[in-house]
Amino acid sequence: MKKSKQASKARDHLEISSSDFPFHTSNRYPDHDLVERLRNKIIIAIEKKSQYDMEFDIIGVDASIANALRRIMIAEVPTMAIEKVFIYDNTSIVQDEVLAHRLGLIPIKADPDEFDFKQSTEHPTDQNTIVFKLKQECKRNPKASADEAEYINHNVYSAALIWEPKGDQAERFKDSHIRPVHDDILIAQMRPGQKIELEAHCEKGCGKEHAKWSPSATASYRLMPDIILKEEITGDLADKFASCFAPGVVEVENKTVDGESKKVAKVVNPRLDTVSREVLRHKEFEDKVQLTRIRDHFIFRVESTGILESEKIVFDSLQILSSKCTMLLKALDIKLKEKEETETSQNNENAMELDT
Repeated sequence: MKKSKQASKARDHLEISSSDFPFHTSNRYPDHDLVERLRNKIIIAIEKKSQYDMEFDIIGVDASIANALRRIMIAEVPTMAIEKVFIYDNTSIVQDEVLAHRLGLIPIKADPDEFDFKQSTEHPTDQNTIVFKLKQECKRNPKASADEAEYINHNVYSAALIWEPKGDQAERFKDSHIRPVHDDILIAQMRPGQKIELEAHCEKGCGKEHAKWSPSATASYRLMPDIILKEEITGDLADKFASCFAPGVVEVENKTVDGESKKVAKVVNPRLDTVSREVLRHKEFEDKVQLTRIRDHFIFRVESTGILESEKIVFDSLQILSSKCTMLLKALDIKLKEKEETETSQNNENAMELDT
């Protein structure tokens, strides 16, 4: 991925206006090679990145590609989640079905690349299943003071899910202990005499099957705002103009002209603009500014549930998108070959009929 400094050069790279449709097939580019142009002009620029949060720009692609990437991040990057729950004892007020549903939504910290998809006809193995055990009983605390809890183990948290390694899992994951992402997710509440004992099986899946497998808490994009000043805005109007935008979008600078200092409004960071269009409410700016967006500059924001790091979600999504394109090209090649063979066969049959 290229650095974010190149993001500001997007318009120079692509030379299209906000009203153009990127990579359209009009006669404007009669000798235009779409694939080569895409390879040469596309830019991916990381703006901010932490372990579970990432903001990056994709420049030089059509909205269909950006939206395909967003949908893959949400629905097609595989993770591990609780799929089957075997309840041995549940005397809490939470029904078995609700309890199983709540367990399924707990994000599990496990590398999905180390596991296989489990088919409906397959049995659980150490290669396709992770096993958790949960056993907790609520008791009264006879020694509780006024400041202490009256009950023991009355809150059942996700920390109560204990990983039980199967096969060689203990050796395979000795450096990355499998566990719930968060230990403080409340599963149920109990009172003395109530008990929960169960076994939960995690399987590999994708968000398009169920949201519990989605690695993304949020995956969204927006177009880069573009604020075009048609003429210079100076004096007191410069301060008023800057106040119409979010902080950091427009700055007022002192400019010396003919020995005199005057205030001038300057657009410094349009990506911070909230697109409120507040400036258009003022008639004095009506013919001085144009608000638009760069049609091929997408600002992505990805937040992870904690199962996978945000960077891995993005890279895995790009690989899945690439593999989908490869499969499509192969399928098209097969169809074209079948069509050619059919046409050849028909031509041969027609030639034989003419000879007879």
